Amino acid sequence: MKRLIARLENVGEVITDPVRLRTYECDGLTYHRATPGVVVLPESAEQIAAIVRLCNEYGTPFVARGSGTGLSGGALPRSDGVLIVTSRMRRILEVDLDNRRAVVEPGVTNLAITEAVREQGFYYAPDPSSQQICSIGGNVAENSGGAHCLKYGFTVNHILACEIVTPDGDIVTLDRMDAGYDLLGAFIGSEGTLGIATKITVRLSRTPESVITVLAAYRDIAEGGRAVSAIIAAGIVPAAIEMMDALAIEAAEAAVACRYPENAGAVLIVELDGPAPEVDLQFAKLQEICADAFELRVAADATERAAIWKGRKSAFAAVGRISPAYIVQDGVVPRTSLPQVLAGIDRLSAEHGIRVANVFHAGDGNLHPLVLFDDAEPGAGERAEIVSGAILDLCIEHGGSITGEHGVGVDKARYMPKMFSDTDLDTMQLVRCAFDPRGLANPGKVFPTPRLCGEVPGVRKGPHPLVEAGKAEQF
Repeated sequence: MKRLIARLENVGEVITDPVRLRTYECDGLTYHRATPGVVVLPESAEQIAAIVRLCNEYGTPFVARGSGTGLSGGALPRSDGVLIVTSRMRRILEVDLDNRRAVVEPGVTNLAITEAVREQGFYYAPDPSSQQICSIGGNVAENSGGAHCLKYGFTVNHILACEIVTPDGDIVTLDRMDAGYDLLGAFIGSEGTLGIATKITVRLSRTPESVITVLAAYRDIAEGGRAVSAIIAAGIVPAAIEMMDALAIEAAEAAVACRYPENAGAVLIVELDGPAPEVDLQFAKLQEICADAFELRVAADATERAAIWKGRKSAFAAVGRISPAYIVQDGVVPRTSLPQVLAGIDRLSAEHGIRVANVFHAGDGNLHPLVLFDDAEPGAGERAEIVSGAILDLCIEHGGSITGEHGVGVDKARYMPKMFSDTDLDTMQLVRCAFDPRGLANPGKVFPTPRLCGEVPGVRKGPHPLVEAGKAEQF
């Protein structure tokens, strides 16, 4: 490592001070921590390529990191590896409004793209709650979603091309217009295991002519869930349908004083956008559907709209006001299964004495249960992990998925065999090995047990060689 560090210092700024290294020991999922062996802060694709080539020369693993807002441990560093931080690469290189696209570096924040084109009547549609600080490179790695993805889709639907540094240090471009296999689609959401994005071409969308934002308050979450089903059944596709339960509302009030209706067991935020006549028609139907809400608020302008969204956008951070520690989950279920799954979460909470605050993208069934615990209490973290895992089991049982937008990372890797067969996982590994035969790019993420690229896919007859060597754990 000392020899590698000496050569890295000729490429870009290097951090080796133990105190400064701790800044990078985790991403937004603080439950998993590891101090990186060394941090490098490149400022160009060429520097990243040089760093990756050096890692290959020394057989050293490397992990890419953007703003560090991920919630699955995808950017968790390696103590024996190099952490490549792209936060200094934050230039918007080109804006092409005629073709509705922009070219940006990976460290550009999500919201900065919209701010650069807002006055011209455009915006970048995917909007994670952390959009003020999360970087577009990380969004690409995790295929990030957001509140408005119900109507507009995820990151993958808004990326037209990516310049990447491959795991062996080459600079190549993956383009949506390329013939043959959709390599760009495979790269987006690969969580840094297939390379590092260094230049990203994003699709820009026209600002909607009309936007109406509504907050509906209900006595309990079941009433709100029925309203969600009725909205979709009526043929309305809102830009967003978000829900928060009483505990999440309590946290948001403590953090940002969002002033949601008192005594609400659940609040539903529905945003309609599009051509004015269409939005007006949908709003009339929405008022009929939400007539049983005990309070209905309609934002009169952009300021009131921001006030309605304030509590929801701050929900994840806000639970820090009511709990010393928490785990953010990211399961997905069919909309029709929401009542049963939410009831199951309540049962798990009561059985284990662990509070769970529910915040979710109700329109597409993407749950974000926040499992609250006191990390100073012996055994509390373990109980929270049990509840967190059992929630994912519930999602799978109801035909859902272990992740909707946060990625697998290290947090959910052990649940992959519950969703996929050995054959499925081997097929995924073949794709990974085609890009990264040495397994140096973000190793230990996504897959429950590292498999060697020389192995023949199929049902394993004995323990994995790395398990035998004590270097890996098989679940």
